[in-house]
Amino acid sequence: MRKLIAWAFMYSLDGLLADDGTEYWQFCFGLPVDPAETKQKVDVYQSAYAHIMGRVAYEAMAEALPTADHPFTGIMNAARKVVFSRTLTTAEWANTTIAAGDTTEEIDKLRRDGDGHIVVWGGVSLWRSLMRLDLIDEFRLDVHPYVAGEGTRLFDDVPKSYRLDLVSSTEFSNGIVGLQYRRHR
Repeated sequence: MRKLIAWAFMYSLDGLLADDGTEYWQFCFGLPVDPAETKQKVDVYQSAYAHIMGRVAYEAMAEALPTADHPFTGIMNAARKVVFSRTLTTAEWANTTIAAGDTTEEIDKLRRDGDGHIVVWGGVSLWRSLMRLDLIDEFRLDVHPYVAGEGTRLFDDVPKSYRLDLVSSTEFSNGIVGLQYRRHR
């Protein structure tokens, strides 16, 4: 059965996914690119069976990626993408389908036998929904060397706790730390 990997770019040591953007983006764009970090992401993205996201993440990515000059552009444009939305009626980005049914049933359909894994891009509402339903098998968290103080936290509003096992940690030359945790079952 395919595993569901939630890959979050935690832009802040204090667990934030986003702040108002002003200081963070100035900081983030000042970080040097680490080729090892890029390679790690490319490998995971290429080996995915599907990439799933909520409507807001889909709309942002569908607008930016088709013409972006980025190492992930070709991968994401060619990849199978599934948008979880009850309001979106069409998806123009190539190879995209809309999942509007029961979240657990839709994930079960995607998990059926086969190669590859499923990467969850977000947004926050989708991640939290999948956590509440206990559907995430693995978390990959890229923690940036920045403290935002206020903003949106990934693990707010999660009603139950559960144990994670550290699989790996990778320190990149730009100060970002990649953490891989597996859901303890």
